[in-house]
Amino acid sequence: MKNTASLAKAMPEAPEVIFTNWREILNLAPAPYVLRQAYTRAIEAYLEYCRHNGLSVTKESARNFMSDAVRRSLASNPQLWKDGINWFFKTGRKSAGPLPPGVPSIGQADMGRTDWERRMIERLRLNHYSWRTEQTYRDWAWRFAQSLGTRSMLDADGEDIRKFLTELAVRGRVGKATQKQALNALVFLFREGLQRDPGDFSDFQRSRRARRTPTVLSKNECERLFAQMEGTTRLMAELMYGAGLRLTELLRLRVKDVDLDREQVVVRAGKGDKDRVTVLPSKLVDRLRAHRDRLRGLHEQDRAENVAGVWMPEALERKYPGAGKSWPWFWFFPSRQLMHDPHSGLYRRHHLLDASFQHAIRLGAQKARLNKRVTPHTLRHSFATHMLEKGADIRTVQDLLGHVDVATTQIYTHVMKKPGLGVRSPFDDL
Repeated sequence: MKNTASLAKAMPEAPEVIFTNWREILNLAPAPYVLRQAYTRAIEAYLEYCRHNGLSVTKESARNFMSDAVRRSLASNPQLWKDGINWFFKTGRKSAGPLPPGVPSIGQADMGRTDWERRMIERLRLNHYSWRTEQTYRDWAWRFAQSLGTRSMLDADGEDIRKFLTELAVRGRVGKATQKQALNALVFLFREGLQRDPGDFSDFQRSRRARRTPTVLSKNECERLFAQMEGTTRLMAELMYGAGLRLTELLRLRVKDVDLDREQVVVRAGKGDKDRVTVLPSKLVDRLRAHRDRLRGLHEQDRAENVAGVWMPEALERKYPGAGKSWPWFWFFPSRQLMHDPHSGLYRRHHLLDASFQHAIRLGAQKARLNKRVTPHTLRHSFATHMLEKGADIRTVQDLLGHVDVATTQIYTHVMKKPGLGVRSPFDDL
């Protein structure tokens, strides 16, 4: 095993700045449009250069990039590109300072506690991983670091990964999906953060995949649950059940995704980053239309107060810079308060928080005196089961749910009211 000193030399430099909201700040800068466009092209090219070559955002990599850009004639005005990259470093250091009082130190202000964590954060953001994935990967990385005891992360190798994953399965008794999540996080840490091959650790003890029967509500129980809810949260619960949506899919709906005339809901970038179309209950059309009409007032208020547009995927933000302020992209279930965006650092309108909706579901289940543990996902399970009980083809239900494998959908055949295609129990004939 290499000693720590030699590993430290091989350790890639930590980034000098992690500046994720540079585009928004640049667009607000009091500079001519042509200058801002030139700066944008230079910074985009530089960050792509770092991402493609596995380099950190440092002055040294910036100098190498400019030499390469001049050699390949990428920049029509090299001095302008150099000025743009200098602006990126100078402004990025200022933006990484303390946030206003009361704002949690996350996202833009959270740059990590160690060089390896800063490097990991940088690679996660350069590769456009979601904020939730970043949090998950960093949590697993720190749990792994703690498992090393007094040893440095620079001393870790594949054997340490094997022991950690085996410990999760044997003592932690985690499920297969949880162990796989930890595996993915540690592989990313080594290959992207530490830029080292972790070696062969494939002989770790693997967790068993347990088949759990989903909790499903009867139609009567669904009615009782909805009756104990009110307002927007009731409408959300009924739409989630009526369309078979996942919680994140429900929360991230935009105005343009709810087609009331065709009675369809379009799920954008669902699980596996796939789009799909599912049904919209006819009984909800009028109430959804009234809800949408009320949203126009909130949208117009945000525009009048010059609130930053709603969050947009980065590729779309670049292609359509003003789309975040447009009506079609407005959240269908927006939060009442403006919130701090952890990536961009802006205050903007976010969608309703998952915790708020989960609390409303739990409270409704308690009031309805249901004898089951009810979560938002229970409504999706109930949708699938009731569709099969009505005689819907399992392939159709698979498409509506967005399952990759029909075997995932088949689990609902075990909780149907009449499993086994309506087979009667012999006890009913006694």
